[in-house]
Amino acid sequence: MLKKIVFVLAVMTIFATVPTFAGNCKNDNFFGSYTNTNANVDIFGDGSVIHTFVNQLTLNSDGTANLYWTGYNDYLINQGTGSPSIGSWDCRNDGKLVVTLITGVYTPSVPDGNAPSPDLTLVQHYRTTYLFAVDNKNTLRRIQSRTRRYTPAQDPGDPNGGTLGTLNNTVLTYKRLVASDADLLAP
Repeated sequence: MLKKIVFVLAVMTIFATVPTFAGNCKNDNFFGSYTNTNANVDIFGDGSVIHTFVNQLTLNSDGTANLYWTGYNDYLINQGTGSPSIGSWDCRNDGKLVVTLITGVYTPSVPDGNAPSPDLTLVQHYRTTYLFAVDNKNTLRRIQSRTRRYTPAQDPGDPNGGTLGTLNNTVLTYKRLVASDADLLAP
């Protein structure tokens, strides 16, 4: 009987402590900058130009957030560009992190009566909500995202406006960008 009691207590202890190993948005100091790399992107689809881009996510202690993709300015005159994504974050009751960001998307314009020379023009706004698991203070995993598209005439600040896209369950890992003086100390 004593062995059964010890075994049950051991199992209960293991299951009670497992959740403490997982990160938690409410408990972990996760503020800072994180990166996710898009390696070997074929820009034109023909293998002629291969680049690596970085998603740079910054979570500030005041609840604001921004995401910048280093590919925005790559061939912007010919392919268009986007603005940095700006918004906010919040912790859910289950310890997951919710981030909502708004960005603008621009395409090249053709000279006509309204655009006297080649330029960029706003074609839509995106309001994207991301769900992250906080693995620990140095690792976030994006586990879901969903985007609303807004025309240039619609208000992307309206959480019920625009056109709601499909749920994206692609998992992406973001790693904290850790400050280091190693390069300064190298010979």
